[in-house]
Amino acid sequence: MLTMTDNAVLVIRDLANQQDVGEDGGVRIAADAAAGSLTVELVAGPTQGDHVVDNQGARIFLDSDAVAILGDASVDATVDDQGIVQFGFTEKQ
Repeated sequence: MLTMTDNAVLVIRDLANQQDVGEDGGVRIAADAAAGSLTVELVAGPTQGDHVVDNQGARIFLDSDAVAILGDASVDATVDDQGIVQFGFTEKQ
């Protein structure tokens, strides 16, 4: 199952607090089959059928296709000088 780096935990919690998505909120990752990519968005809660990954209050919701694509990857997050958040995924060793 997907894991989060310490940076990702901090960034996701900060995003959820700044956008006031509530305690059930977090980041949702879904597969976009048409574009051949993943979408990442801040949401108030999981969609029915989502897999929930919770690490110290940072929550990621994954649709079933995203679970299949990401497997045991680790998610990292960075924020640049303009406040733009970027997520990256690496395979667990």
